[in-house]
Formats: sequence, structure tokens, C-alpha cells
Amino acid sequence: MTKLLLAGATGLVGSAALRLLLADARVTRVVAPTRRPLPPHPKLLNPIADNSDIPVDADWWAVDGAICALGTTRAKTPSPAAYRAIDYDYALAIATRVRQGGAARFALTSSMGADAQSWFRYTRTKGELEDGIGRLGFPSLTILRPGFLGGSREEDRPSERILGRLLDIAAPVLPAAARTSPAATVAALLVDGALDGDPGRHVIGSATIARTAEGLR
Repeated sequence: MTKLLLAGATGLVGSAALRLLLADARVTRVVAPTRRPLPPHPKLLNPIADNSDIPVDADWWAVDGAICALGTTRAKTPSPAAYRAIDYDYALAIATRVRQGGAARFALTSSMGADAQSWFRYTRTKGELEDGIGRLGFPSLTILRPGFLGGSREEDRPSERILGRLLDIAAPVLPAAARTSPAATVAALLVDGALDGDPGRHVIGSATIARTAEGLR
């Protein structure tokens, strides 16, 4: 009997996590706030909320655990302020609300190379978010640091599609950490962390994700 919140349910990883949660008998309720409506499901509560105006007093923040699969790219969000608002401010606000609502387990999609001291804005922001969520005191915190995410996207991104194919071709000779991180595997590990995460902080890197994906084939 578990109620979980999923942030980022319309993205590549988030949509895969949503499918897993709705199919999992251990999950009785999935709260998935989005900007546009999701297909209805008996277990799904889908509040419509904009990133910049989340309802801070809503009763649906009271959950057992949460998954954050939010994220954008510099190409889609070229403004540094808008990028940080999504990848840091909104994600941290959600983590804060569910912690205040009693969530004991939190699973986060971060990035390979995440480091609050990084010279690069993307990995620096991811590292700052990890640190910010870490200070909230979740009894169980699972952090996924995938490499290049593999999977079928709704929008066509030619450069990413080509890179993904090249990585798949080269996979046999690449170290595990440099291989594609399948979105489905990342989602499955996030769900495991949100449902059954052990106490403490657990970081799962791209090498572990790649090896897990190989084991699932």
C-alpha cells in the first residue's frame, strides 16, 4: 500500500517510470503533476500545474516516496535562468514539498559528472541539486547518474539519434560507463529506489546502469 509522486511524467525517463508504477501491485496511488493532462488511469492522480506555480498547500504532497525525472536541455531552454528554474528550482521545490509531506524515500535522475564545483553549467546544476536534496534529510535517497539516455523520444532530435546509434554500435568495445543508459533501465532503478530504497544515500552511476541493462536482456 504505497503512494508515490512522480515529477516529470511526460519525459523520456518519467513516462517509462509512470508505466512501471501504474503496473506495480505495490503502488496504490501515483500522483503525477504535469502541465498537460495524462491519459486517465484508476491509480493516477494528475494535478495540472505549471512549473512556476506549484500549489504548495495541496494535500497530494503527502506521499510515501517520490521520483524526480525532471530535466531539460540547453537546446530546448537556451536561457540560463529558465534552464536553472526547471533543473534546480522546480525540482528542489518538489523534493521539499514531498519531504514536508512525510516522504521517506526519494529517487532522483541526475547526470554523469554531476558536481557542484563543475566548470560546466549542466553538471554543476545537477550537482547543486543533489546537494540541495541531500540536505532535506530523506531517510533514503537514490541518485541515478546516467550517461547518454537511450530510448524512443516523441520529438525527433537528429544529432542525438545519430549519437545513440554510434554508441550502440561501439558498445562492445566501450567501457560500461561510456555506454548508452537505456531510459527503461533508469526508470526501473528509480522505481526500485522510491519503493524499496535502503536507508542512506545511494549513487548509481552510468556503468552500473549499463550493466543492469545488459542483465535485463
